Amino acid sequence: MMAMGWGLAAVTAFHLAPMMLANLSWRELLPREGRPGALALLWIRWIRESVNTLLPVAQLGGDLVCARLVYLRGVPAVSAIGSMVVDLTVSVLTQLAFVALGLALLLQRSLDPAVVAVVWSVAAGMGILLAAMAAFMLVQRIGMFDIAIRIGGGLLGSGALARLGATASEIDAAIRALYRDKRAFWTAMAWRLADWIAGAGEIWLIMYFLGKPVGVGEALILESLGTGVRSAAFLVPGAIGVLEASFIVFGGLFGISAADSLALALAKRVRELLLGLPGLLAWQLAEGRRIWLRRREPPA
Repeated sequence: MMAMGWGLAAVTAFHLAPMMLANLSWRELLPREGRPGALALLWIRWIRESVNTLLPVAQLGGDLVCARLVYLRGVPAVSAIGSMVVDLTVSVLTQLAFVALGLALLLQRSLDPAVVAVVWSVAAGMGILLAAMAAFMLVQRIGMFDIAIRIGGGLLGSGALARLGATASEIDAAIRALYRDKRAFWTAMAWRLADWIAGAGEIWLIMYFLGKPVGVGEALILESLGTGVRSAAFLVPGAIGVLEASFIVFGGLFGISAADSLALALAKRVRELLLGLPGLLAWQLAEGRRIWLRRREPPA
């Protein structure tokens, strides 16, 4: 880390590029009228990534925070929640395509038994994720929120839950409407795939500042494999330990030493902290300010 020096700041600044691409993807799924400005959405995206990266929320808590913040910016609640569900779907589908691209490039470079074993392992994990996504999309098409409300109301015998049925149906309708808007959906897919590919630049920069430069193709393969492992280990907070071990394994395929592979993984962690901690602070300040202003209002 000391050898990288100010290179860590450059890596952190570079991450804003893929973040903006991901933001453009999500923006396509929001209502065109009343849509917050680009900077406001980027601020919300920053908080979303910070929560998902640094808090033990199975990489989903940030999406809930994001839906709340965009709702507070004037987007109807139904549209805010619907956009988050579809954005999550777009994220996973493009991630699967990105990992598949990385595996194909890896096999093109070598058919060594060790390489093939790694490819099969990652492909198996992605196959499970693909099956889960297929089920998730099927439930969305049927009406996931309406089903959840019906089951919850029946199990708990709660009239309050039953009364939410109309809102749940509206959210399900908003989700289906987004899928029917082919232009918005496929544009979001294109921006999100560009986001994943741009993330490879982070690995290229880290290895450059470590004094162990790699090619663009190698950086793309390492990023895609690391991304796949992180998604598969979503139940482990921040994929701590899992991501580091995977980079040691994947780096060995390209002759990168275990020490340099670990430095690569830790540099990504430093970037997450440099961006994530201020993001969490910004979120708490925004929520705290809202509570403070509400308390100062005269009683109705």
